Amino acid sequence: MRMGDAERVSGRGVRQREPGFILGHGACGDSDRIPTYPSRSSPGQTRNADGPPMQVPANAPPLLRTPQPGIPGACPPAVSLWLHLLPLAGLGVLLVWAGPLGGDQWLADRLYAWEGHAWSLRNAWITDTVIHVAGRNLNVVAWLVLFGCWVLACLPSSRRRALRRPLGYLLLATLVSCLAVSWIKSWSNMDCPWDLLRYGGQKAFVGLVELRPLGMGRGRCFPAGHASGGYAWMASYFFLLAVAPRWRWLGLGIGVGLGLVFGISQQLRGAHFLSHDLYTAGICWLVAFALYLAILRPAADAGRMARSGDGMP
Repeated sequence: MRMGDAERVSGRGVRQREPGFILGHGACGDSDRIPTYPSRSSPGQTRNADGPPMQVPANAPPLLRTPQPGIPGACPPAVSLWLHLLPLAGLGVLLVWAGPLGGDQWLADRLYAWEGHAWSLRNAWITDTVIHVAGRNLNVVAWLVLFGCWVLACLPSSRRRALRRPLGYLLLATLVSCLAVSWIKSWSNMDCPWDLLRYGGQKAFVGLVELRPLGMGRGRCFPAGHASGGYAWMASYFFLLAVAPRWRWLGLGIGVGLGLVFGISQQLRGAHFLSHDLYTAGICWLVAFALYLAILRPAADAGRMARSGDGMP
């Protein structure tokens, strides 16, 4: 009998099973309990091992009336995985506006004019000292604290050894995201807005796929490096998906919120265009998702198969 299943005695004295519940897999986007029913032996009926057929409620959701592979009642894993690619589609739409349609210059023109036709906030206390310098340092401290938690979880006497893999995933995802952005910056060769003639600088604008004129110095402003320190923490979504699914959206909100704060402050300083931040967000999300598939998803699938083999949901 599945966990949560109950038996009741009908008016004829026949023992029948009532629907129980299983825990929905976090990757399906629903961590609440999902009602399940025994498998069908004929249309509209279920059969217990120790009793006569039982009618499946007519109002049962389709997923529950139709058995699914893996965990009964759980949504197909492929559907949930594809849903995690939707943010990249949204970023792609924004990038079309920011790049080919001129959204980068449109937004930077207004910020530049709002600051008095100068990047007045470039060296401001709030944008430079607090958000840029202190924010970067706090980000490093947070990563080191996370590393310490992972080390403690790896100790043989630790009661949190089950967190070794999720914490290791979060460590790796945040680090690889920042390193990937930094590596791309080393060869992308694009300038910051404050370097351009249009905004008081000394260089003409050269696009990402355009050849730079001979003698023009190198640019190291694409993608947005500082914003990667915030967007990298979007990996908290997948970490919490494995550890505490109900809190996964909080983890995503923290990563997106930090990325927006870091990114907008740098745009106000004239360090980046909007598209620089959008590319950074996409890289960080793609890294987090890819490492989730490589590190956390196989463990979740193995655990689900083990529970299914033991007759547990």
